[in-house]
Formats: sequence, structure tokens, C-alpha cells
Amino acid sequence: MLATSTNYAAVVRPLQVLVMVIAVLFFARVLRVAVVESRPAEGTKKDRRRRANLALQFIEPTEWAKERVAVDPAFVIGRSEECDLAIADTYLSSRHARFANDEGDLTVEDLGSTNGTYVNEAIVKGRVHLEKGDIVQVGGVLFEVVR
Repeated sequence: MLATSTNYAAVVRPLQVLVMVIAVLFFARVLRVAVVESRPAEGTKKDRRRRANLALQFIEPTEWAKERVAVDPAFVIGRSEECDLAIADTYLSSRHARFANDEGDLTVEDLGSTNGTYVNEAIVKGRVHLEKGDIVQVGGVLFEVVR
């Protein structure tokens, strides 16, 4: 009878140790996932750096097609010579819209223009965030947001 209990202990003891090791590894993995998930997203700074490279490329007027305008940190477009980007376009107001690069976020804001400002054919109300590929219409001027 003594030999049977010894065999039982010889089999059960390594199984107990194996179960404990598996449990410790499982909880270590759960703890690691919890720590990683609780950190702020690392991609945020990279995304902002990527967005910081966004610029505006003329589509119309055709004589300016493919020319780029950097938005650093901001500029106002309109007919007035006081604007940062003055264009003689009859559909532009004297101070039509403001483009800004706020910490990597490219935005456009209509400045109370007569004909409005549009992003992807939707009228701009307030400040609108721009993404790569967006088409912005300011008076008779068309821009595409590019990298």
C-alpha cells in the first residue's frame, strides 16, 4: 500500500507544478495585455507627424494646377491684397477662408464669405478637419489635400 501512494505522489506533484506554471504564465500574459492597453496610443504622434506633411495642391485655376501650398502654421485666402494668398477670383470674398495646421491637424474655416467654402461638396460650418484626398472649394478655386 505504501508503494501505491508513492506512485500517486510522483505523478501528482509534477502535474501540480505544471498547473501552477501555466497559471502564472496566463496571469503574466493578462497583466502584459492590460499594461499595453492602458498606455496612450503610440500611433497618435506618428499620425500627427504624417498629417503635418499635408499640403494643398491646386486643381483650379488650371494655370496653377499641380502647384502646392504649404499650410504652416496658417494662411488666409481671399481677393484682398492683405490676405496671405491673394487670388483675383470674382467668386472669392476679400477674406474668404482660413487654413490652419494645428499641431498636425489641417483645418479650414470659412470667414463669412458670400459664396461659402466647401469640403467634398459639403458646405463648411465652423472649423472642418481635412484629410488626404479631400477636395476643398474656396470661391472658384479648387484644392486637393495631398501629402
